[in-house]
Amino acid sequence: MLEALKLANTYPFDFDPKQSFIQQASDWIADVFYERLPEAGFELRDEQIYMAFQLERAYSEKQTIFAEAGVGTGKTLVYLLYAINYARYTRKPAIIACADESLIEQLVKPEGDIAKLARHLDLTIDARLGKSMDQYICLNKLEDARGGIEDAEAYGSIYASLPDFVHNPATMQAFYPYGNRKDYPELTDEQWKAIGWDVFQDCLVCSRRHRCGQTLSREHYRKAADIIICSHDFYMEHVWTYEARKREGQLPLLPEHSSVVFDEGHLLETAAQKALTYKLKHSVFESIITRLLNGEIRESLAVTIDEAIEQSEHLFRLLESSSRAIAGSERREVVMSDQLLKEVNRFGAVLAAIEEELVFESGLFTLDAYQLTIVEEHLEMLQLALNLFKRPSGLISWIEQEQEGITLVIMPKLVKEILKERVFSKNMPIVFSSATMSVSGSFDYMSASLGIRQALSFSVASPYDYERQMSAAVAAIGGQEKKLKLALARLQQSQGRALILFPSKEELLRFKLDIAAIPDFAAFRFLFEGTAEISHLIDAFQSDEASVLCAVTLWEGLDIPGPSLSHVMMWSLPFPPQDPVFTAKRRDAAAPFETVDMPYMLLRLKQGLGRLIRRSEDSGLITIMGNELADERVLDQVNRILPEGVRPELLSV
Repeated sequence: MLEALKLANTYPFDFDPKQSFIQQASDWIADVFYERLPEAGFELRDEQIYMAFQLERAYSEKQTIFAEAGVGTGKTLVYLLYAINYARYTRKPAIIACADESLIEQLVKPEGDIAKLARHLDLTIDARLGKSMDQYICLNKLEDARGGIEDAEAYGSIYASLPDFVHNPATMQAFYPYGNRKDYPELTDEQWKAIGWDVFQDCLVCSRRHRCGQTLSREHYRKAADIIICSHDFYMEHVWTYEARKREGQLPLLPEHSSVVFDEGHLLETAAQKALTYKLKHSVFESIITRLLNGEIRESLAVTIDEAIEQSEHLFRLLESSSRAIAGSERREVVMSDQLLKEVNRFGAVLAAIEEELVFESGLFTLDAYQLTIVEEHLEMLQLALNLFKRPSGLISWIEQEQEGITLVIMPKLVKEILKERVFSKNMPIVFSSATMSVSGSFDYMSASLGIRQALSFSVASPYDYERQMSAAVAAIGGQEKKLKLALARLQQSQGRALILFPSKEELLRFKLDIAAIPDFAAFRFLFEGTAEISHLIDAFQSDEASVLCAVTLWEGLDIPGPSLSHVMMWSLPFPPQDPVFTAKRRDAAAPFETVDMPYMLLRLKQGLGRLIRRSEDSGLITIMGNELADERVLDQVNRILPEGVRPELLSV
């Protein structure tokens, strides 16, 4: 009886253990939307209430559900209330996975939805951020950077500001998380790249890992009672490394959880592909394999290790010389040849020889068992990656060129089998939330690509009066000079207060360079993605009403109501880039423009349109530029995705 009373006190309603928990939670959530939130000044939205009843079934039956709800339906509040209550019922936190790192910050900002629920419903919500590993300082990279030539003073200042326990292990009793990317908003993305963690860091053998901000943050968010908020990438990294981390005696990246919400769920497949990607680098292989030389090993193994290092160097030189540049992309295409396959097979054979030698060495007990495990895991990963590489029909591969050498990247085309096994087979509610998931009213495309056999689904439209609130214009122009002239005129019309969305980093950088030479643009304060931490830039844009924010990654998720965002300009139509990922998709398609390029562009464009009207009192301009708009087929498709009642003006320069 006392246990039941204690349990009941954790819920925001009087819980009767004899009755269905989900039904009781659903009744309380209905009261929240019908009474409590309207009493606090919120609009009563039929779309929100409909969504609440749909999620009740998903949580009751522990099913996957596609919750497609337009801008302004209040979908975030709905899934938060179910996730929080269900987490308390199961005694396991819910996972809210957002499309990227910038969006998880928006969910927990002071005026965000979690804060609103806590304030108006008198709730104490334990929500913690589980940020991706690349959002934390790597102490080893920081050490190298502060001893370098570029930005040494800035890195030295960061090093000096680190907590005392980083340098003095004796004070570890007073540790706390530190080193988050957000803590250094003044650093550009390039500066952060020099000190932020990357996949080539070998954390398992790092002497500082127990004093690392990444490790300490993990201990913090794992204790969340209600919600852990992370990115799609981080969740998929958790899924992909779950078994390996358990084998190595480590905790998984995320704790056991009660439910998962994939916000902007239409982007999950891309995150899954990224998490399942192999990255091979000669310098990393050499640093790991040479650890075996620190022990007493037989001469035959030492000779085989030297042979493997030599073959690795040869293979990566061949990859570099036989790859070719891709226009508009930083990636280089791998050109397959008989010679390349021959060298890959030769490298694989040498690795197999090392693995055989290690069987004998392990029986002699002359090697450190921990180091031996790390080497064996790396060799297994290399063999898996090389075997994939030899079957190009099922993968996408490319070369990335960096100062310290090239990286071979190997990405699977299809991830649905792994997702089906490791995510959707779990007996728990999974919610996909987005304004754009269905194709012609069907969710079959998403279900098939993600390996989902059975799912609930629904769609609700946005409640906003777009005909009154939104004014749109399109311009079929492609020349830089004409686009700059039109952009200036449209920015003057909206008095700044604009978000300019670019399909690529290259187009953003060219715009930044070009406007510096045109005096009239100096009337506006421009904020450019990449020049500072992204949430810092968003805050600056929101607080400086007349400013202009230029971004590549904010086509979805950005939520800035009010006059600060009164104009969304698409610098070009967001067709997919000419890189290996989309080249492979086009190669596999019978009609690549119609089935690959156009759907991607239209989905991204629709997401961009959704940045403008965030509240019923908002209004503003949409400007879409692109020489492809001269094609009647493209223009017709663009017109079709505009909200009902919005008829675009045709602009010319």
